[in-house]
Parts: sequence; C-alpha cells; structure tokens
Amino acid sequence: MDLITKQGFDFGFDPKACEQCNSRCCRGASGNIWVTRQDIQAICESLNINVIDGMDRYFKRVGNRFSIKEVVFGDEYLCVFLEPGQGCRIYGVRPLQCRSFPFWNHFRTRPEELLKQCPGIKML
Repeated sequence: MDLITKQGFDFGFDPKACEQCNSRCCRGASGNIWVTRQDIQAICESLNINVIDGMDRYFKRVGNRFSIKEVVFGDEYLCVFLEPGQGCRIYGVRPLQCRSFPFWNHFRTRPEELLKQCPGIKML
C-alpha cells in the first residue's frame, strides 16, 4: 500500500481507494471549490473553450472569489466537472483544493468526519 501522509495529520491516504469510491469527495452536501484565475484559465484551455464562456457555464462568484458550480443530482450536489461513473473531466488541471484533499485543515482535528466520507483514509 502506498499511503500518502502529511506532517500534522493523524491519518494517511491510500489513493488506490479512489478506484472504488464513486467520487465521494466530489459529491454530497453543497459547498465551494475555490479556484484562482490561473485555475480558470487552465480549466478552460483543457476544455477548449474561451474563458468568458467557461465563466458563465462552470463558475460562480461568491463574494470576491470564484467557485466551481454544482449540479443537483438526486438528493446530492455534484461538482459540475464530475461525470458519474467516469470521474473528473478536469483531473489533470483540477484546482489546489481538489489536489490537496484529504489534507485540509478542516479535517486535521476531525478525522472521524473524514473517515465517513473517504474509504482511503487510514488512521496512523
């Protein structure tokens, strides 16, 4: 098992679990996935669309920041870039918030919350 760890966290992450979890980290309760201008540019380039069209279609303004839009699917919210059964359409250019999951400060002191969401979490 190639467990990923990060200093200050009492858990590790087994990325092989992603193959069987049905993208739980990309669905569920509504929330914000923050993106930078550079993220937006890279995402739009990867989708072969101009930034103006991409902003309208895939991003929402929240105060002075931008977040990826969500779509309602049954009783949960999905990231607009999640293709159910296929995964993330922008995986190669996903924003830092997605790349750094599950090592978010929020989960540093709440590993039990994370254990319910992610089957790749292993307590150390």
